[in-house]
Amino acid sequence: MSKKCVKVNLNSIKRNNKISKHIVKTSKFLSLILRHKPEAISLDLDEYGWANIDELIALSKGNGHSINQSLIQRVVETNDKQRFSISEDGQFIRANQGHSISVDLELEPIQPPDTLFHGTATRFLESIFEQGLVKKNRQHVHLSAARETAINVGKRHGKPSILLIDAQAMHKNHYKFYLSKNRVWLTDHVPIDFIKEETTKRT
Repeated sequence: MSKKCVKVNLNSIKRNNKISKHIVKTSKFLSLILRHKPEAISLDLDEYGWANIDELIALSKGNGHSINQSLIQRVVETNDKQRFSISEDGQFIRANQGHSISVDLELEPIQPPDTLFHGTATRFLESIFEQGLVKKNRQHVHLSAARETAINVGKRHGKPSILLIDAQAMHKNHYKFYLSKNRVWLTDHVPIDFIKEETTKRT
């Protein structure tokens, strides 16, 4: 391979890395604005959490964040957790879950699987087994149907611990569950009676 070809390939890699970092940065920015602090750029969300994309772009630019329709579309399509949705007419965007501000996600109660999982760090276990899983500053407690997802969540906070949630028993006791568009299970509170720490090691 010629030196010229190597140089072109290296430039291509650098360009792709730069684009990837820009997408990640934009995703974090959108999470902040659409889930927690729309007031940071004076953005108004409607009662269902939707933001006008043109307004989002204009206000972001005025606050030092350069984004456009194409970049937003790419963030939505490539986000591994599918955190965002764009309306059918392409004019609005919202976060699918994880809000600390009050919005109506238009979710209907649904019967959960028998068991759901919650990933956390071991340092939080004492508190959890005293008060259960509480939503704190979020609208809901987040649970998953996949153990692997819970492991990844736990790893983000430290040494992971997996909790088994007896969702079917909760459902029979009239606790409500919701399923977000990006397949995250949501509920208001999980009392300690329905929580068990996973102790069996799996390969």
